[in-house]
Amino acid sequence: MTTLAKSEKDRVVIFDTTLRDGEQCPGATMTFEEKLDVAEMLDTMGVDIIEAGFPIASEGDFAAVQEIARRTKNAVVCGLSRASFKDIDRCAEAIKPAKRGRIHTFLSTSPVHMKYKLQKEPHEVFEMVVAQVTRARSHTDDVEWSAEDGTRTEHDFLCRCVEAAIKAGATTINIPDTVGYTVPEEYAALFKMVRERVPNADKAIFSAHTHDDLGMAVANALASVNAGVRQIECTINGIGERAGNASLEEVVMAMKVRGDIFPVWNNIEATMLTRASKLVSAATSFPVQYNKAIVGRNAFAHESGIHQDGMLKNAQTYEIMTPDSVGVSKTSLVMGKHSGRAAFRSKLKEMGYEIGDNQLEDAFNRFKALADRKKHVYDEDIEALVDEEIATAQDRIKLVSLTVIAGTMGPQSATATLDIDGKHQTVQSSGNGPVDAIFNCIKLVVPHQATLELYQVHAVTEGTDAQAEVSVRLSDQGRSVTSKGADPDTLVASAKAYLGALNKLQARGARTHAQHSAQ
Repeated sequence: MTTLAKSEKDRVVIFDTTLRDGEQCPGATMTFEEKLDVAEMLDTMGVDIIEAGFPIASEGDFAAVQEIARRTKNAVVCGLSRASFKDIDRCAEAIKPAKRGRIHTFLSTSPVHMKYKLQKEPHEVFEMVVAQVTRARSHTDDVEWSAEDGTRTEHDFLCRCVEAAIKAGATTINIPDTVGYTVPEEYAALFKMVRERVPNADKAIFSAHTHDDLGMAVANALASVNAGVRQIECTINGIGERAGNASLEEVVMAMKVRGDIFPVWNNIEATMLTRASKLVSAATSFPVQYNKAIVGRNAFAHESGIHQDGMLKNAQTYEIMTPDSVGVSKTSLVMGKHSGRAAFRSKLKEMGYEIGDNQLEDAFNRFKALADRKKHVYDEDIEALVDEEIATAQDRIKLVSLTVIAGTMGPQSATATLDIDGKHQTVQSSGNGPVDAIFNCIKLVVPHQATLELYQVHAVTEGTDAQAEVSVRLSDQGRSVTSKGADPDTLVASAKAYLGALNKLQARGARTHAQHSAQ
């Protein structure tokens, strides 16, 4: 790695939009408490700007942004708003408690968006740009303006809008690749063109916001840096609309590892990247793909004999960064049924988890039960166990016991006991297979019309005694949620995952009802 002399002109500001653009990913909705936990993590790890949400979207979003603004110690807390004055004023109210607050307001500028989405002429859009930035600036001196669909906007019009936005008081200009359409050379050239043609370009910081529809979000964001961009908008694990956003951990480590290509620096504490990845994965119930760069389970795994031989001789043969540089510790088999609470707490801390005493006690008891059933308890087993504990801590409906009768002579049947708000209820049902029987059982206790969109099973570790991790996605009335369940018994894991998704749907439904009642 190249050591850089740090100067402010070479600093790239990290703008994290996990809580806004990331949460718009179908099924990735977080609870109020989960948002606060993620925001605290982002603040602690050195994120410069936290885009906490879209305050006008709902009362829940407004409350989350406001509370994050109140609690955040170091980062700028940002809210997103459309061009309407109502949006901007609501955003200003939400960020008011922040030590440093930003209003991020946007407007479409591409021909296709202006014609079909806004149904306005270019001159009308231009006037709206001036008005929206002026309104936002009346609330705060930190205003970011975005030209939505900027990479498909005509250059002359884009330059006019950018110049007007800066003149009206915008201090950050974002030219987003909203639909993931551009390529690195083209994106860099776009920023270079705008910065050269706009007379007052030196009065604003330029920002890149990229989507991964063509798999180039990170490459595009990094290419823009060498064209003068000094803010990158990204998300933990790259979650976001459609194919996702630029991945924060990939952007950060690319700069750290390839300082020779990107002679810039950022303020992120890289050793917290893995912990942040796990927190967001648990909060959203979105698993991180095994081969995900930086934070994936296989990012520092070597199975090929040639690779293993090289690693034993010198780690640099096949690793361009060390696992500990991103907060990864090597997998070990030190935990077992004789391990105590102190060792378990220490292991969790080593793996990047900080949980409360009650959650720790529950997780420890489940760990001991797992250790009695499994010969070896791997770090991945503990990770799956704790992720589930965190995700289900607030659930109203929990699985108490499950008995399933399956085999070649159907129909298969299941008997389940559920805990609903502290009261136990036992039911029996049959189905076309054991999983169908379990889900039918749950429907008898918790009637619903949700559609099962995804049912996926994978083994957490190797071996026939491996824990199964089941992912379930349910959709109901346009809402989609995903949840995971882990257990050595695949059928128990299936029940846990299904209940987790139902709990999320019910929680969202309750919040929506409360918001409508308040209006």
